[in-house]
Amino acid sequence: MATPPANPSPASPATSAVSAASAPPGPAARVEALRARGVRMLDPAQVFVDEDVDPARVDASATLYPGTRLHGRRTFLSAGAAVGVEGPATLVDCVLGEGASIASGYAKGAVLLRAAKLGANAHVREGTILEEEASTAHAVGLKQTILLSFVTLGSLINFCDLLMAGGMSREDHSEVGSGFIHFNFTPWGKSGDKATPSLIGDVTAGVFLRQRRIFLGGQAGLVGPRAVGYGSMTGAGQVVRRDVGAGQLSIQVARAVEEPLERPMSMNTRIAPVVEKNVAYIAQLRALEAFYVEARLGRARHAGRADLVAVYEEAIANIGLCVAERVTRLKSFLKEHGGPALPDLGAPVITACPLPLAVAPGDADHVKWIRSLSPADVERGQAWLESVAKDVGARLRGGAA
Repeated sequence: MATPPANPSPASPATSAVSAASAPPGPAARVEALRARGVRMLDPAQVFVDEDVDPARVDASATLYPGTRLHGRRTFLSAGAAVGVEGPATLVDCVLGEGASIASGYAKGAVLLRAAKLGANAHVREGTILEEEASTAHAVGLKQTILLSFVTLGSLINFCDLLMAGGMSREDHSEVGSGFIHFNFTPWGKSGDKATPSLIGDVTAGVFLRQRRIFLGGQAGLVGPRAVGYGSMTGAGQVVRRDVGAGQLSIQVARAVEEPLERPMSMNTRIAPVVEKNVAYIAQLRALEAFYVEARLGRARHAGRADLVAVYEEAIANIGLCVAERVTRLKSFLKEHGGPALPDLGAPVITACPLPLAVAPGDADHVKWIRSLSPADVERGQAWLESVAKDVGARLRGGAA
């Protein structure tokens, strides 16, 4: 007859005490740690904080509504940030600037600057940045998408691999109508490609908040890679397949196509235009990176604003992620279609910012500073960013020409 297993010996009181002391605090204790800092919770029992979240990176004036779930060591909530205003919200490695909020949904690796807002049922992934007061309505999906200050998206929008600028204020801003898709995948080749980023506006002029707004009509789409100029409007209910110049009303009529699916990829008719669009996009990202490092981050440090420093550093990391993704996609596209090898981009070469960066202690209001710049300052700043973009473009075109 088999001998039953012996009962395990009970742990001694001393052993139990050591184990309890070495164990990480449980979910309830982590929630309580935030409450002890003053973080507002309407119902702490419906808030979850993962063990990799640093309580010190959650400002005491933040609000966590019922259904909030926080994960990730990058997670950072600034003063007045709000999570789950309209329903359950999960944040993974997300950074919310002062007064930024997500109504409900899921976000991973996103950075929202001051007063930026994600509407209900958002689905936002890595590499996304919403600058000051940029916003979305409900059910918007974003990945590696950068919205400069005040850009506004309607509902039911899907954007990947896109940068949008334009406008000057909350009352005069670039906007996208509801039901819009940026098509960022093309099926050509063995498995298709995503060398399809689109510039709606640009960085070198857009960051100075003096450009005319852009409007993309709803129930529509845009096939990347594309470019849309400032002051333009695209009509609702269409698919934009061609670039739109500045100051244009564009309603594009699709042509009938009936031709063999398999056809050679000509360097001049297909490969070169895609390469040029990608190079221009990467160059604009590097210009944005320079602007963040020299202007935004520099002023935040001079002002002694550790909170802004943390937010801007995470935004810079997201820009770097977007650059790396675009380079990888472009290299893959060139390799598959027999184009020349793309040279290594290397570390960014950032020259000193020519703008006046003086700031009073504690004051680093970015939009206020941008608006205070003189026309001569803006001209110098734009020339500086254009030189950064030109240098990046020249290095990339040297290998992909």
